[in-house]
Amino acid sequence: MLETVGVEPPDEEAYRALLTAPGCDVRELAGHLGRDEQELAATVERLEKLGLLTVTSDDPVRLLPTRPDVAVDALVAVRRAELDRVRAEARVLLSEVRAQEQHRPENLVEVIVGQEAIAARFAQLLNGTKNQLLVLDRPPYAAQAEKSDTTVRGLLGDGVVVHGIYSPDSLDIPGGVDEAYSAADAGETSRVHPQLPMKLAVFDAKAALLPLSVDQLTDSALVVHPCALLDALMEMFWLLWDQAVPVVPTAKADPTDARLMTLLAAGFKDDAIARQLALSSRTVGRRVAELMETLGARTRFQAGIHAQRRHLLEDDQRTTSAGD
Repeated sequence: MLETVGVEPPDEEAYRALLTAPGCDVRELAGHLGRDEQELAATVERLEKLGLLTVTSDDPVRLLPTRPDVAVDALVAVRRAELDRVRAEARVLLSEVRAQEQHRPENLVEVIVGQEAIAARFAQLLNGTKNQLLVLDRPPYAAQAEKSDTTVRGLLGDGVVVHGIYSPDSLDIPGGVDEAYSAADAGETSRVHPQLPMKLAVFDAKAALLPLSVDQLTDSALVVHPCALLDALMEMFWLLWDQAVPVVPTAKADPTDARLMTLLAAGFKDDAIARQLALSSRTVGRRVAELMETLGARTRFQAGIHAQRRHLLEDDQRTTSAGD
């Protein structure tokens, strides 16, 4: 029984014998067990080190066994401490193995093939996000927009920080602007950039998903794990973020003018703006001209940027570091 706490069977036999005959000396115990006296002296020494017996100062010395509950509790505590130490050392070894493995090329980039597989991997990474989600949003889409939008809403409800940068094409999809405003109302910090170079999603700064083709819905995508490439993708996101215009303006702007300035800075033409705002192209053209005159802008894009710089467009949270 005591072998599991470091007591060998012959030593346990001697301890059990002592429990029935406490106070005997080594010669008497040896006779009781039928063992060599010199051999038993070594057993007594081991039992004393384990705390299973004490010796008196008599001559010859007498052997007093420790109460089993006290002795075994002490041995269990010692063994538990040893196991905890081994467990801690194993964690150190595991971290060293991971440090070596993570730099293996096949572990840095994961290739996903097939639109269904891409959508499934995206959903898996999205569901595992706990702290921060960064998204460059532009069509075409491999996943069903409604399903992923619902998941993002759930992440926002769980306190995940979501930063999204939309391309004009994503806002030009029917209902795109309304969806972007709805996401912002749910807690997403959103901006729009006139020229997004790619689609991208970064999950907790631990993995990034991006397609192999920029403009076409292909059957291949990459998952990038922690490495210099992931760092570069995140740096690109924040550079684009600083150049982008908030999707949702400050409340002090007229709602129609606010959307007009956002769409203007995003590069929308009059017809597209008119469609989004349910206005006539003539009304949009007149309002844009008035806005450019007010802001002293020479181009439509300048008008949107000047509006931003004058805080006519402003989001509540500006993050310039991927570590925030």
